[in-house]
Amino acid sequence: MDRRIYGGSAVIPLFLFFFFLISSTASALPKNNTNPSSGSGQINSNSVLVALLDSRYTELAELVEKALLLQTLEDAVGLHNITIFAPRNEALERDLDPEFKRFLLEPGNLKSLQTLLMFHIIPHRVGSDQWPSEDSGRVKHPTLGNDQVHLSHGDGKKMVDSAEIIRPDDLTRPDGLIHGIERLLIPRSVQEDFNRRRSLQSISAVLPEGAPEVDPRTNRLKKPVAPKPAGSPPALPIQSAMAPGPSLAPAPAPGPGGKHHHFDGEAQVKDFIHTLLHYGGYNEMADILVNLTSLATEMGRLVSEGYVLTVLAPNDEAMAKLTTDQLSEPGAPEQIMYYHIIPEYQTEESMYNSVRRFGKVKFDTLRFPHKVAAKEADGSVKFGDGVRSAYLFDPDIFTDGRISVQGIDGVLFPQEEELVESVKIPVKKVVQPRRGKLLEVACSMLGAVGKETYLSKCR
Repeated sequence: MDRRIYGGSAVIPLFLFFFFLISSTASALPKNNTNPSSGSGQINSNSVLVALLDSRYTELAELVEKALLLQTLEDAVGLHNITIFAPRNEALERDLDPEFKRFLLEPGNLKSLQTLLMFHIIPHRVGSDQWPSEDSGRVKHPTLGNDQVHLSHGDGKKMVDSAEIIRPDDLTRPDGLIHGIERLLIPRSVQEDFNRRRSLQSISAVLPEGAPEVDPRTNRLKKPVAPKPAGSPPALPIQSAMAPGPSLAPAPAPGPGGKHHHFDGEAQVKDFIHTLLHYGGYNEMADILVNLTSLATEMGRLVSEGYVLTVLAPNDEAMAKLTTDQLSEPGAPEQIMYYHIIPEYQTEESMYNSVRRFGKVKFDTLRFPHKVAAKEADGSVKFGDGVRSAYLFDPDIFTDGRISVQGIDGVLFPQEEELVESVKIPVKKVVQPRRGKLLEVACSMLGAVGKETYLSKCR
């Protein structure tokens, strides 16, 4: 009996020893992260990003979605405890310059919109109680956009750069907080980009040499007598500057001289093709320009030499209606695209004003001598006639001062009678000589033989 008692008392301390050993080992192991926003690819419903999307700052939340920044902000919330400076809705609706807002929402300016929004986010938590005092002056803080904002305190107001904090600690969450500010913060890089686009400085470079003159009788270049003023348009018509044929390499246009291209046409053509792809619905058009033809290279050279172009871009739905026979002939894709390029700079507004004022307007195309007709229909611009017609569907997809891209909902083909009307065969007019004229010619012939008597009788 004593042996059982002593044996039982020996088992209990051994059990307690293993219990404490397991408990200490479990406490030493790293705990699983309970925050679903870090590393799991999901956002907690109590996250500051969810609070932003479901708050009174609806205009800012809409811009974040349009800038495709949700995934980027989700990753930032998973790594940092962030601070968001959210402008009030009135600052983005009524107080913002409409031209600047239009610039931000253009598809080609997506990077500028992303830079502006990331300028409003600090990758660490700065509450109102952590604001710098008046004595400390302005304190720099890096943003998610690799810029810096300055926090300051003066005259009883908390400031971030030049914007006042009107709602400090408006929304607080475990992974960040939101301060309401009175106005939008604009980084210098975005402001400079907007100024360049507005004044067209990046594409209106001063030409050091003027365009040469052309002799209209021989269609050859004259020797320059006096220097042309800077910025003169190319002297040759665009048909003379184009490549001899689709199968040959594009010929350099004899426009402004100099060994350097003063207009970066290749970059502008790449920019508008990327805009087409980003806009969506025009992948077939971009594929033909880049992969099936050499038109993108030729357009880049034309723009580099000072010419301007307007592209009527059929959407994917319209391109899908083309048959195999229409594309299988040699040079067919080039001829189709040539008919959709106008050697003028036209916007939706300028074309609509033209058709409203003049009724029916015919624009020259690069498929010389065919022209594309335009008229006003249903409050828009309609190109072509009959079944082969198309409406201006997506206006001003890309406009940079040299290239204008207008989306249409159909593929255009020239009318066959246009060529017949444009090429007129001259008809030789036969003049019947008068009887007296014939008699005079016969008398002169007789006089040449030397028969003076017949000549005197005739006279």
